[in-house]
Amino acid sequence: MSDHWLAHLQAAHLAAQAAADSGHHPFGALLIGPDQTTVLAAQGNVDAVNHAEAVLLRHAAARWDRDTLWASTLVTTVEPCAMCAGTQYWAHVGRVVYGLSEAQLRAITGNHDENPTLDLPCRDVFARGQKAVEVIGPLPEHHALHQAIAHCHQQFWAR
Repeated sequence: MSDHWLAHLQAAHLAAQAAADSGHHPFGALLIGPDQTTVLAAQGNVDAVNHAEAVLLRHAAARWDRDTLWASTLVTTVEPCAMCAGTQYWAHVGRVVYGLSEAQLRAITGNHDENPTLDLPCRDVFARGQKAVEVIGPLPEHHALHQAIAHCHQQFWAR
């Protein structure tokens, strides 16, 4: 995994921490442009139906053309849920990079009323589509960042 994806994942983690500090669920996402360097947009979680990824992707679909979006990358702290993966698919963003898997999140949150995690990996959602969305993650090879994302969730969901 290249260092630039890890740097972007760190920035997404900062967005997640800011969301948690504001009382929102600790998820963060970035849209990285076709050059794989430029941050086009950043978003923290809003609420249980306005996830960081879905909000970011809806705004992106209204702002950028399909070719730009297909060459862009969604970087998110946790694997996109079914709703967010579907939004990514329809927004025409061609790649996702994420930190924790949905299964790892579920191990942390359990059966929390505010996060009834679906056992549906984004790869399975994308596999049902007609275009090949590239999936990179989870990224446990950067142990410190992986642990920081997990710790943020452990603290938040234990409240």
